[in-house]
Order: sequence, then structure tokens, then C-alpha cells
Amino acid sequence: MPIQNIDFIKTIFHTRLTTLDHLLKSAQTHFKESESFLQERITTDMFPFGTQVAFTCNQPRNFALWCDSKPMDNLDPKVLSLAQAHEHIANTKELLSAIKTKDEKLNEITRIDLGEDLYIEMTGNAYVNDFLMPNFYFHLVTAYDILRIAGVPIGKRDYMMHLVPFLKNR
Repeated sequence: MPIQNIDFIKTIFHTRLTTLDHLLKSAQTHFKESESFLQERITTDMFPFGTQVAFTCNQPRNFALWCDSKPMDNLDPKVLSLAQAHEHIANTKELLSAIKTKDEKLNEITRIDLGEDLYIEMTGNAYVNDFLMPNFYFHLVTAYDILRIAGVPIGKRDYMMHLVPFLKNR
């Protein structure tokens, strides 16, 4: 079922950005403050961890800009420091918190420029469900996978942090 509520979309992005920040802090601890892990990648033809942070942030960032009827504005993909990575996450969360758009925005037609004179037009609902969310999770999972491959001691609990409020004891 498609997500059709602005506040719910904001919550999904915000909680998963908290997960991304947690993963980043776990890597910092594991690598003892070395920033070299920002250049780790799964394979040579994929972007490094630092770029995955920027690309993960771009989805909620562009959602917030779209909600405010502003053009897409992707972050610099060259994330070369921990401070820059944390700043991207914090700034993206601030943009999300500032969204004041009504749910009707999701019914509007939007145009997404893909470069090389290519674009797609779709409703806001399709933009969120078929473009933003798949890209968001792809880059979040890729960031997680890079850290796992690099030896950071994280697991599913670290990735699924958004479920912590629902945990119960028997």
C-alpha cells in the first residue's frame, strides 16, 4: 500500500536518518576516529560509503524541497570527513522538520529531470513511493553493507533501530 501521508513520510525518513547516523557513529568507534572508512566501497564500480551518505540524504532532502515547491538540490557526493557526513544528516533532518505541506501535495504532478534531456512526470505519491523510497533504501542498505564488509560490528538490530519503541518483553 502506498504511503499517502506527509507526516508519515517525514517520520520514515527521519527515523532512518537516525539509523544512518548510528551506523556512522558505530564506524567511527570501530575505526577509532579514522576517516578512511568513508572511502570504503563494495566494489570498484560502486560509490564509496561517504557518497552513500550523501545519496541517502538526497532523497529526504529533495522531498523536503519538493514539499516547499523548490527545485531538487543534491548534496556534494564527495563526503571526505566525518563532520561533513554528520552535517549532511543533521541538515537533512532539519529540512524534514520544517515541512508544513498538506497531504494534498501528494496528488500534484511533479517532473523529475534525469539529465540528458530525459525526465519523468508522476504524481507526488508515485514520486515518493516509486522514486524516493526505493533510492533512499538502496543507498541506506549499501552504506550498511559497506560497513559490514569493512568489519564494523553491526547487525540487523542496528539497521532496524526504528522498531526499538515497539519492543516488548514476554
